[in-house]
Amino acid sequence: MLRPSVDAYLDLRRAVGFRLQAEEALLHAFARWAVDRGDTHVRTETATEWAAMARSLWQRERRLRAVAGFARYARAEDPRHEVPPIFVFGRRHVRPRPHIYSPDELRRLLDAADRLPAIWPLRPQVFTTLFGLLASSGVRVSEALALRCGDITSDGLVIRKTKFNKSRLVPLHETAASALNRYLEQRRRARTVSDYVFVSPKGGRLPAQTVSKTFLHLVRHAGLRSGPGTPGPRIHDLRHTFAVRALEACPHGGSPVGWRMRALSTYLGHRNVADTCWYLHATPLLMRGVADACERFLDGGAR
Repeated sequence: MLRPSVDAYLDLRRAVGFRLQAEEALLHAFARWAVDRGDTHVRTETATEWAAMARSLWQRERRLRAVAGFARYARAEDPRHEVPPIFVFGRRHVRPRPHIYSPDELRRLLDAADRLPAIWPLRPQVFTTLFGLLASSGVRVSEALALRCGDITSDGLVIRKTKFNKSRLVPLHETAASALNRYLEQRRRARTVSDYVFVSPKGGRLPAQTVSKTFLHLVRHAGLRSGPGTPGPRIHDLRHTFAVRALEACPHGGSPVGWRMRALSTYLGHRNVADTCWYLHATPLLMRGVADACERFLDGGAR
């Protein structure tokens, strides 16, 4: 009874655009665990016992979050389902502090990528272009890895049905477009069979796991991060950096900041401006703009 209910819950959420790969694995694992114990409905005791088997506090909380989300859905039709509390292990989810890369740090990262040993064809060019594209366009890593050659147009990148099944056109700065075209020419000369833009050692789509491992190697080699297990810049922080720098580059005065935020939200592929605000981080330049706007308002000038 639990397994069909889980599948129905996943189907409903996917119908509105969620992908839920991780949630599917977690919920199916929980359903097997619960059924083996004779449960036909979600029970707090069972869910907590199952979550406690995870190795870390974060993983335990993640398990309970997945079960609680499903239980709230199932309870709407059958009150025998119990919704387990999320924070029984004493840890609330804490948003990682985004790292806003400086221009020098980005140069060091790309220089390290360019010096990668060519243990397979195009390896230095693949990672230099990939991380440069992420920094200059703000696209998600998954979106960049899904790009095919036909998605590169004179108007920019065609991002097809990614998060929430949305497609969009991402214009590129001329320097980013030029670097991407140089890479595509090198790729053509290498006679790569796959039509994915960023290719693996075997010529197929570059795996996300390979990108993560290479990124960790590069940030350590570039002096941006210490050894294993230590905090530091993440790949996703390139997207945070793009969002912040895009607003910093907006001219003072002119169109209201709300218009700029809506434009940035559309560019990043967000459903609403609130999602974009998650990517912003206070920098001296942004705070100076806020202070200037407040002064103009208090002086009776334009907001």
